[in-house]
Amino acid sequence: MLSRVANSLYWMARYIERAENIARIVDVNLQLLLDIRDLDEKRLVEYWLPIVQATGDEKEFFKLHPHATGKAVTEFLVFQPENSNSIVQTICAARENARMVRDQLTLELWEELNRLYLFVRSPQARQIWRRSPSEFFQEIKSSSLHLNGIINATLVHDEGWWFVQAGQFLERADKTTRILDVRYQTLPERGVPTIVSPDNALEWTAVLRSCSAWDAYKTIYGADVHPRLVAEFLLLSDNFPRSVRFCVSELNRAVRRVSGVAEGHFCNDAEKLTGRFLAELQFSGVDEIFEIGLHQYLDETQIKLNDIGAALFNAYIYQPFESPDGEHMVQQEEQQ
Repeated sequence: MLSRVANSLYWMARYIERAENIARIVDVNLQLLLDIRDLDEKRLVEYWLPIVQATGDEKEFFKLHPHATGKAVTEFLVFQPENSNSIVQTICAARENARMVRDQLTLELWEELNRLYLFVRSPQARQIWRRSPSEFFQEIKSSSLHLNGIINATLVHDEGWWFVQAGQFLERADKTTRILDVRYQTLPERGVPTIVSPDNALEWTAVLRSCSAWDAYKTIYGADVHPRLVAEFLLLSDNFPRSVRFCVSELNRAVRRVSGVAEGHFCNDAEKLTGRFLAELQFSGVDEIFEIGLHQYLDETQIKLNDIGAALFNAYIYQPFESPDGEHMVQQEEQQ
């Protein structure tokens, strides 16, 4: 497979997943505001700022907005054209990557992605947003799930499909860590909190809802919401499809199917880093994570995921002789 085709399929999947996850984060946190009382202006900034920080776009945000108000944060994460990671811009990027490999896609996939692209750029999207933000976010989430179904049901499960899987699960793992990181400031620097206030329980429930994990969590842990249990579920579950461990397991499977190397061996750094990280997750315990400090652990996890992404890029996509396209690809990877 040509490196440019692999690159476009990989980034198409990442951008679709990114748009859906941002929609979940903003939607849930807007709804959570209705349940939290006594939020003055200072507390509102304290509420919204961690959401910007968790996306990794804090520097870009403050270039455009002086304060982290609800209006500024939601505009930045949803519509802001200057923010390459806003919902609108990520959907545009997904569609552009799909356009470059149109001959590799099915008609159903192209039509649905194009429909979503036209929707987010239409006046109707702004009207729906002003009337009912939840309705707008539901459109984004439903379309993303629809696209994933089309990808799995209509694309040939060949090398290109495995690049799609790699992009999707790498992005999903990264966003799960960032969603968890939104509420780390409610925790002690190290160790498991002994007391969880009602407001904190609401906030950790919102973390689960942001990952579409609330119903699955309740089937295992019941309605008791505790940061330790939430972190255990979202980081270490081996069968919840948005946990970091599950995503890294699927990512490991994808990179091995692309290379064709047997389990226990590796032929590039992407396989080596992914396999090592999966082993760490399989043998980790949540209490060890809290002893390190959840925020520090999540930071280290994001670095490992970034390193895996860079290794994938170097192994399969970067071509030194492809200038200027190669230069553009390097820039695209470095933006993440």
